[in-house]
Amino acid sequence: MTDPATIAPEVTDLDALRAAAKDCTGCELHECAGPAVVGAGSAGAWLMLVGEQPGDQEDKAGEPFVGPAGKLLDRALEQAGIERDTVYVTNAVKHFRFEQRGKRRIHKTPAVGHIRACRPWLDAELRIVDPPVVGVLGGVAGKALLGPKFKITEHRGEVLEWEGRVLVPTVHPSSVLRGEPERREEAFDALVADLKVVAAQRR
Repeated sequence: MTDPATIAPEVTDLDALRAAAKDCTGCELHECAGPAVVGAGSAGAWLMLVGEQPGDQEDKAGEPFVGPAGKLLDRALEQAGIERDTVYVTNAVKHFRFEQRGKRRIHKTPAVGHIRACRPWLDAELRIVDPPVVGVLGGVAGKALLGPKFKITEHRGEVLEWEGRVLVPTVHPSSVLRGEPERREEAFDALVADLKVVAAQRR
């Protein structure tokens, strides 16, 4: 079994990171969810997008952003002029936190302890991929990287300097899906506008 604080700093490539994370026991989430879902993409990607946690479909597939929110993100990236295969996508928390309701597993927001437990994996991804630009998708990812007082509503679309990188916060694509149907197109367009700010940071 794997303690991320011990193993992650020693990992030197993404294949080894994914293999190590499968046995992660850094918090209790591993007891109910599938294996940890590490990011997808290549080392050397110019952009890393950091979301909250894998959802139900991501947990089952073992890949990030493959469910409805991932499909919406793909569409938004395309409209913003960002090629999906040039991006590394991951999450602040690597296991799916949920509550069981009948046969359904309902998303539950990760706690601070889950974010802290997973931080060594995220730090390892940042070190190995070494992206010059980071896009933050939602409040959980924002707090994971920028601290507990961070609010997406105050900083979305801003270009921030963070640990020698450019960082741009925006909403998580799932928030577009959860919004009122009559305002969904407006929310999607706002996400695309933020991603265009991200795209403009490519050197």
